[in-house]
Amino acid sequence: MKIYTKTGDKGFTSLIGGTRVVKHHIRIESYGTVDELNSYIGLIRDQDIDTHDKEILKHIQDRLFTIGSSLASDPEKSRMIIPDLRLDDIEILEKEMDIMNENLPELKHFILPGGNNAISFCHIARCVCRRAERITVHLAEESTVDEKVNIYLNRLSDYLFTLARKIGNDYKIPENQWIPRM
Repeated sequence: MKIYTKTGDKGFTSLIGGTRVVKHHIRIESYGTVDELNSYIGLIRDQDIDTHDKEILKHIQDRLFTIGSSLASDPEKSRMIIPDLRLDDIEILEKEMDIMNENLPELKHFILPGGNNAISFCHIARCVCRRAERITVHLAEESTVDEKVNIYLNRLSDYLFTLARKIGNDYKIPENQWIPRM
């Protein structure tokens, strides 16, 4: 199988189900942004972080492929069975955040991104996740999107913020608090 097909050379691509759409279609933007997010999650996994966190991030990457498959499907034409996102996938993120928060100081200020590479990559991934969420919410206004997708992306951005704080705490890196100038 060749990697290149030449079928997208004129600015169109196919959804699962065969529907051809322009490459700037909001459905393409949605799963493309989820793919970008998945790449940043991989970058976080490549950092010197806790093994358990790496395992959870791999699980998240798998769920992001599930979400990408869902978003890449034409809801009216695709008859292909794709993996499903479940409520317990969302609950895993919530449970992990609850566990991390047990050992974190109370949040009293906004946190400026940074501290080390892993923390910064978490914040970049959080921002990309929020963008993916915004795009899929927009898509859901015009087409069918599993509501669990938007819930998952919303929780995932919170998880990434909490993970950034946990990594800083693990390495005794003080949080870079935003203290507004008055």
